[in-house]
Formats: sequence, structure tokens, C-alpha cells
Amino acid sequence: MTDFSGKTALVIGGSRGIGAAIVKRLAADGAAVTFSYAGATDAAQALATETGASAVRSDAADRDAVIALVADAGPIDILVVNAGVLVFGDPLEQDADVIDRMIDVNVRAPYHAAVEAARRMPDNGRIIFIGSTNGDRIPFTGGAAYSLTKSAIQGLTRGLARDFGGRGITVNTVQPGPTDTDMNPGDGPMKDLMHGFMAIKRHGRPDEIAGMVAYLAGPEAGIVTGALHTIDGGFGA
Repeated sequence: MTDFSGKTALVIGGSRGIGAAIVKRLAADGAAVTFSYAGATDAAQALATETGASAVRSDAADRDAVIALVADAGPIDILVVNAGVLVFGDPLEQDADVIDRMIDVNVRAPYHAAVEAARRMPDNGRIIFIGSTNGDRIPFTGGAAYSLTKSAIQGLTRGLARDFGGRGITVNTVQPGPTDTDMNPGDGPMKDLMHGFMAIKRHGRPDEIAGMVAYLAGPEAGIVTGALHTIDGGFGA
């Protein structure tokens, strides 16, 4: 376990799935954690009670709300941007507004959150995005727009790592593959298709993703930056 005593963390999109596992891990390791949620009020309140974290309702698709959320959190040591939208389908039939909202949540929110956090973040802080292995590989139809958003995070990671490196602030992306959450259950209808691409033929667990986040947020990862950390059971191998 990493000792985050005295550290403050903000997790954007933390009420369920991978985000909730990250909140639990950072709080268990001693960080003072605030997390945002969009609509899962009951889950957010239960998680806050369980972990002692603070829950704030905020829409990651709203740029001004994202900036205000980060600014109100004050100087934070660790920023994790986990909020994400998954939209698959025929690009000739998809609703343009739905795609634009996905871009707002998956691309614009991470950018503005990271920039706002860096204004007040102490030296040697940590910025971690939750991307996807689909930023590297999209082996089935219907994922062009989603893959676009996750590839954009790769460029953002590399660029901000250079922008903030002089202050010792690291910027990294964790790229999960199929992970057992409400969005992508391990026993769901896509299970066999996804496992067919994988070397380890099972969904990952949210706590496994949170473990990688904890490493990147800790002192041992002080020189790890501008990097993509894939944790996908060999999905993209």
C-alpha cells in the first residue's frame, strides 16, 4: 500500500466502477479524497459514507462546471479524470449530439480539468487520465468515435507531460481493457468476443486498475510521465 497521508486527491467520475475503486484505494491509502458524480446519487452517497470521501455532483460535459469543480477543490496533489462515456454504433446512424457529448466528457473535460488543476497543484503533483486500450486498437466495427476520444487522450498526456514537467508534475494515462463494471459486465453479451482477443481470458477487476493508479500517484513513479499504461489482459497485444 502507498502512504498518501497528507495528500489531497480529486477523482472526476468516482461513484461507480473503476472510479469507485480508485476512490476506495486512495482513501484507504490515506489521501483526503473528493470525487464527482453525475447522476448516481445513491451510489455516490454510499461510497462517501464508506470511505470518508466527499462527493460533489458535477456534469463532466459542462466545461464551466468542470473548471469550477477543480478550482473549488483548491491545491490538490493528485487528479484522476475517470469520467467517460461509451457510445458504439454505425457512424452513419449515430446522433451527432450524442457523439459531441462523448467528446465533451472524454476529451474536453480531461483537458480543462488538468489545466485548471495545474494552476494550483504543488510541485511533484500527479495527473492521471483513465483512457482505454481502444486508443491503440479497435478490432471491431462501431467504435470509431469512441476510439477517437481515447486516442486524443494519448496526445494530451504526452503534451501536458512536457508542459508541466519542469515542476515535477507527472501526467500519465491508464488504459484499461475489458473491465468488469456496470458499463461492461464480465458476464455480458460481448464477453466471448472480447475474451477472444485477450491472452488472459477474463475481464479485469476495477481494483486492479486502481492499483496501477495508486502506483502512478505515489512517490516511486516520480519519473514516470508522458506514458500510456495498458492493463488489458493482452487485448491489444
